[in-house]
Amino acid sequence: MSTNIRACRPPITGTDDLCYNFYLSITKLALQLLQSFMNKGRETMTMGNNSPDLKSGKGGSKDYSKYFDFSDAKVISEEEGKTTYRIKGRTVQINSNPDYKEGKRRGKQDIEVIDFENVETNKIMEEFREINRHKQHYYSIATYGCQMNEHDTETMKGLLEQMGYLGTEDRNLADIILLNTCAIRENAEDKVFGELGHLKNLKLEKPGLLLGVCGCMSQEEGVVNRIMSKHGFVDMIFGTHNIHRLPQLVKEAYFSKELVVEVWSKEGDIIENLPKKREGMRAWVNIMYGCDKFCTYCIVPFTRGKERSRRPEDVIAEMRELARQGFKEVTLLGQNVNAYGKDFTDIDYTFGDLMDDMRKIDIPRIRFMTSHPRDFDDRLIEVLGKGGNLTEHIHLPVQSGSTAVLKKMSRKYSRETYLELVRKIKASVPDAVLTTDIIVGFPGETEEQFEETLSLVREVGYDMAYTFIYSPREGTPAASMEDNVPPEVKSERLQRLNDLIKEQSRVSNDRMLGEIVEVLVEGESKNNSNVLSGRSRANKLVHFEGPKELIGTFVQVRITDTKTWYIKGDCVAEAVSIL
Repeated sequence: MSTNIRACRPPITGTDDLCYNFYLSITKLALQLLQSFMNKGRETMTMGNNSPDLKSGKGGSKDYSKYFDFSDAKVISEEEGKTTYRIKGRTVQINSNPDYKEGKRRGKQDIEVIDFENVETNKIMEEFREINRHKQHYYSIATYGCQMNEHDTETMKGLLEQMGYLGTEDRNLADIILLNTCAIRENAEDKVFGELGHLKNLKLEKPGLLLGVCGCMSQEEGVVNRIMSKHGFVDMIFGTHNIHRLPQLVKEAYFSKELVVEVWSKEGDIIENLPKKREGMRAWVNIMYGCDKFCTYCIVPFTRGKERSRRPEDVIAEMRELARQGFKEVTLLGQNVNAYGKDFTDIDYTFGDLMDDMRKIDIPRIRFMTSHPRDFDDRLIEVLGKGGNLTEHIHLPVQSGSTAVLKKMSRKYSRETYLELVRKIKASVPDAVLTTDIIVGFPGETEEQFEETLSLVREVGYDMAYTFIYSPREGTPAASMEDNVPPEVKSERLQRLNDLIKEQSRVSNDRMLGEIVEVLVEGESKNNSNVLSGRSRANKLVHFEGPKELIGTFVQVRITDTKTWYIKGDCVAEAVSIL
């Protein structure tokens, strides 16, 4: 389902006190964003049904009386599921809109695999290529969050460059600026809103600049309305399910000079052969989309939709093409890669089977993330034990070491089953290097339960962990739980956990003194241009001195010094990767 909202600038704020009766059955289709357009100058708007974030009233109907004034509304037309109104001199077309309830629903609708190429899109892209032939235009994309967002940015860059745009790091030169956002934690959203504040002056200086907000934040309830009410200079808002429609959205914003909002609350089909702009020697490849786990703290199942796996032949074809192009390392991506293939109804083909096929592809290193322990099965462990180009680094989020807390999180495994999984992995992959994600201060977490997390960290022996203080996300079950762990206690626990992780990381690094490791050289060190930086198979950051010509190649490095988060060494020879 999609939302299309067009509204002429300038932005407006505020709302009237409202009352309605007859139109209640219609207004339940309306999005709260209409609030932003009630009092001033927006002329035309198209918006959607099933409002995402207003509280339900009695009987399940939503109370829109404080948001919309339908007292003088007239229905102009109703056709093809769209209702067009005339309200206080404005035309409003209601189609559909993002909705948490709709986003949570997991039906059995067929997911189609669709080729990106079509006549309409090709025509739009040629229009913009012609525009850019007459005068070159530039784009800039800022990316927040996970590797999936990084990969989405690669796709958006590919689309824009096929439209004739060129990338730039200079925002003063840019004609399109996109913020590809993350919704996993509140501070990630705060960064984006802060950035929008900085961009306001640039927008005033360059009225023709197209400013867009996309990614997971755009799928969230309330976020779009906040943008509309406080950052009305934004030109485009779109979500995670319709990135392939970027050419159409740019065209609408560019030619109409109207605000364009298009957010699909339900996941779409799988779009193949999207253009991508990949840089360097490493690449990301999506193998599936969405998540059906619904951990109580997590917004991802709402923002990314249900689990949908790409066909294995499409993944393999893309990987072979990357091998042909000379990429040295590829990371297979998914919100839960271990669930790959479970949605197939015509073949029995799991993530373990896919990884077994990856071993036959001429790419020196293949990684994957992110895993969910519940779906990490014996078949996958067996395949990883074969080694070859499948690296021994495994990211295995645990979130908590307490079974009681894991149950409240709805992680669907216990401390004991997680530790048993770790034992299986280490038995099959002797050199396995494990990293993880951990949340501290989850609602109701006791000191004893936190100590269970510390003891699990010691028992597993993680090399590294991403650690976070619990951050409630609106619309998730955990947001309604009593957050009874004081902030100072959360901070103190996070510090204790981080101290333990640092200690373990240093011990792990110290064990590597004198060893010779294979390093993929990525570039110069950020802090010293005379030092090169790269990654080992175990994903360890390695610094060493050497000529710039080594960038993009494999070298052998003898480890001579260790730090907490990286290791140092001397280059001894170029490496030959054996698959």
